[in-house]
Amino acid sequence: MASIIEFSGPVLVSSVEERHGMWSVDGVLTFECPSETPDRVLDGWVLPGFVDAHCHIGLGAGGAVDEQVTFAQATADRDAGTLLIRDAGSPSDTRWVQQRRDLPRLIRAGRHIARSRRYLRGLGHEIEPGQLVETVRKEARDGDGWVKLVGDWIDRGVGDLAASFPAKTVKDAIAAAHDEGARVTAHCFAEDTIDDMLDANIDCIEHATGLLPRHLPRLVEQAVPIVPTLVNIATFPDIASQAAPKFPVYADHMVRLWERRRERVLEAFESGVEIFAGTDAGSVIKHGRIADEMMELHDAGLPPAAVLDAAAWRARAWLGAEGISEGASADVVLCSEDPRRHLRTVTELKHIVLRGNVVG
Repeated sequence: MASIIEFSGPVLVSSVEERHGMWSVDGVLTFECPSETPDRVLDGWVLPGFVDAHCHIGLGAGGAVDEQVTFAQATADRDAGTLLIRDAGSPSDTRWVQQRRDLPRLIRAGRHIARSRRYLRGLGHEIEPGQLVETVRKEARDGDGWVKLVGDWIDRGVGDLAASFPAKTVKDAIAAAHDEGARVTAHCFAEDTIDDMLDANIDCIEHATGLLPRHLPRLVEQAVPIVPTLVNIATFPDIASQAAPKFPVYADHMVRLWERRRERVLEAFESGVEIFAGTDAGSVIKHGRIADEMMELHDAGLPPAAVLDAAAWRARAWLGAEGISEGASADVVLCSEDPRRHLRTVTELKHIVLRGNVVG
């Protein structure tokens, strides 16, 4: 006998399309009413499971964590409604997570690729410029279609943020990733780093705190999205405070980036730059905070429908994942109110369904 769930409330196929009458039959969505009586009837506004487009499964403050901790991380994300994760760098082999039907779907990016002694210890490959192209090729083959670069970090010799690798080397590395069939994203705090990445034909910019008006038309023209990770950017004042005694220029820079974080995101949105929601969970940010990031994007000025696109419909399409359609996997969340009108309803989901199983 088939396992059947009936969704009795409005089904949000997109930010503008609403349907009524949908079921999950053995974990697959259908708009055709089955002949059998459903096992459960769930009421509420239905939309695709959320996407965390910048998340670190298997990563802790000191580097790789064991499977028990990794499981707890993935479960926390799932229980917040995140049913699809784009990993943004992890030292752990998390392929086993992809085999678990009770955990979110995971798109892996392999390890961060950073400059030697210019990143948090234990998190990524720390290499010199001459090793970048080959390391990118290796990670492109080992991951699920994504490679993560650390585009800039504090240079203690300079006393401020500085690019991790020469621009020409970055361009060669990104071309190598594309040759391997992978896309590249990069951690970018500083202003000039974004220029280098756009010159190199990057596929996505993480954080983008250094976003300036000159970048906006290029991001639109090159179809490069940003993932602002605003819940992480909230930590910049603390980082600056700790760094100020030794690196006052860097500390001041970080504070200025933090002060304009929301303004930059709104400017990007109004210019037509694609924006996706990501928490940067792992290390210092707790897992399960996708709703917090969505509310941060809203506080920056994005309307509810745009926020939902950033964390659901358009985010899934960008990653090549199913949304709500005939025959798609039943990976959905249910809200008590229409989230396009009352976005805060995403902070207290009514139900969570993963692969046709009610998990929350």
